[in-house]
Amino acid sequence: MNRLLPRRRAIFASLILTGIGTKPQFVAFVTFSATTVLRWSSDFSSQQVVPRMAMAGQAAVSPSIVLDPFAKKNFVEPGKDATGRAFIHFDMQEFERRVNEFYTAQLAAGQDPLQPGYAPFCKHLFVPNFVPGLPDGALRITDENRGLLRSAYIARTDKELPVLTRWFAKAEVAGQVPEAKILDVILYSREQIRKENEAMAEDSNSDAPWGIVSVKPQSIDSEIPMEPITMMRNCLGTEHGGSGVALDKEAYALSVEFWAEHAQVK
Repeated sequence: MNRLLPRRRAIFASLILTGIGTKPQFVAFVTFSATTVLRWSSDFSSQQVVPRMAMAGQAAVSPSIVLDPFAKKNFVEPGKDATGRAFIHFDMQEFERRVNEFYTAQLAAGQDPLQPGYAPFCKHLFVPNFVPGLPDGALRITDENRGLLRSAYIARTDKELPVLTRWFAKAEVAGQVPEAKILDVILYSREQIRKENEAMAEDSNSDAPWGIVSVKPQSIDSEIPMEPITMMRNCLGTEHGGSGVALDKEAYALSVEFWAEHAQVK
């Protein structure tokens, strides 16, 4: 702002008042008031704009989506062999960055990339696969590979109830599983994550609106049904590793139809 403008306006006002016969004392008061008030206004505006711009800049770089600790167990630590549920060989920070980059690009293009999940707090973000060599997460069951199916009672964390699960061991079906084309990035709202963390006495240490709770490599850009046993576990309370959502009979039937002919690869 041109700091000479307030002074010029004050002088102009005093000339007008003098010309119409106003007393000198009043003219001096008007000149002082006009100059001082305009200067205060200029200084106040500059003091307020800078912090707001800084806050806006900070908000712009804060990610909307972060990896929840639950999903971090899907990532293989650098320099270590895959153990437990870990199957993604990719840097976690870079994974977060790529997902947020895709998300913000879709929003900038006027599209809402979040697709509805099994509950209002759950969303799906279908991202083109950027993890080299990551295979599809499911394989059709055939007469040739049926004998390779494994099963066991498994809990994803030490605070969940174990449930019966079946799968193909990745090493035993090598060459039969194509590389994934899509990553189904499953998100929970921050409110839901806090609710489940409270029940499990945990803390995700994040205020981001969305947390990644699972990543499913697949070949289609739409949701593959959740496994029937996972749907049943979700009906349990949060203290047992569920989300407390009632079972949808129609969705359950679709899940059975798909997973009767497929099994996870891990």
